[in-house]
Amino acid sequence: MEERASDSLVSIIVPVYNAGIRLVDALVSAQEQTHQNIEVICVNDGSTDESLDIMRIFANEDERFRVHDKGNGGYGAAMNDGLEAARGEWIAILEPDDWMDANMLEEMLAFADSLSEMPDVVKCPYWWVKEEDEFGDARLNCTYKGLVHPRHQPFSLEEAPELIGHHPSIWSAIYRKRYLDRANIRFPEYPGSGWADNRFMMEALGKTDRIAYLDQPFYNYRAGVESADVDFVRANPALPFERWMDISRVMESEGMHDMELQRAQVRRGFTYLSMAAKAGVLDDPRAVAAIQAMFNEMPESIVLADPATLPELRVMYAQMMGIECMPPNRISHATHLIKEGLHRIRINGLSATLDDIKRYLG
Repeated sequence: MEERASDSLVSIIVPVYNAGIRLVDALVSAQEQTHQNIEVICVNDGSTDESLDIMRIFANEDERFRVHDKGNGGYGAAMNDGLEAARGEWIAILEPDDWMDANMLEEMLAFADSLSEMPDVVKCPYWWVKEEDEFGDARLNCTYKGLVHPRHQPFSLEEAPELIGHHPSIWSAIYRKRYLDRANIRFPEYPGSGWADNRFMMEALGKTDRIAYLDQPFYNYRAGVESADVDFVRANPALPFERWMDISRVMESEGMHDMELQRAQVRRGFTYLSMAAKAGVLDDPRAVAAIQAMFNEMPESIVLADPATLPELRVMYAQMMGIECMPPNRISHATHLIKEGLHRIRINGLSATLDDIKRYLG
């Protein structure tokens, strides 16, 4: 008889590089989980600040904490070290500047137990916390809250394409360790942060037909200031599109040709294109080459018909692909934006939605 998820050991992996004092909040949130059968694997990725001292304090006071101290190898390498060290039946991921609600693991494991078949992944939405909102007093629902409606549980990714159309949010999930090992799912070891979460997200969700979704947020994601994202893309103009290609390669290798999944992937690509436009790198030769490679992989019929795509970016696609493009349908795009705005008002209220619109318009 298979062990109940609610009785299982959960390995919480915390990859740390110069996290600063906010690491304390993250580790306390792990320590205070109501599901107490946990181990917390803190992987110090060559920090030069007080992060290692903070981790060791927790490890000295709580035997469930373990510290792995290593030279700097980047986010993916740190996560892989944590996965190799993990002894739990389930894996959770905790970023060092975020925190988990105390009942996160208990509720997600109980949900897994409630299903007729044990899932490989339990996925949830998350709380979006603005950088200046120190204590999460005004936290907001993420954009896919209320949009994932599988016909049955567990399910395959084709039944919930919304899960790949937004932020990777790999930390608002728990994963069966034996599934990750059996499917050989690990992180690409790029330098620095490197957006290694993109490929992991796609493999973890795309290599199984046993995903479970609980539409309740427990994880508090502290979003950085938008200027930091712009600066990152400015310094790495090709990287967003290279990571898009990583996801596409996984989709191709797994035979994922479902139209709605392809549409979600196209929308992700145009989201990255909007980021590159805001960073002012669309004329950078590195970005141009990477964008062309991305466009070559996008189904023309989806791009030209999708109302979510900014008309100007659709024209850019047509020009770079050397194809005829009908005049932009701004009414269709406006209708899409209104529909999206109404959804955000439903989940976060009018005031927060207006703030988002102001920030989007710059």
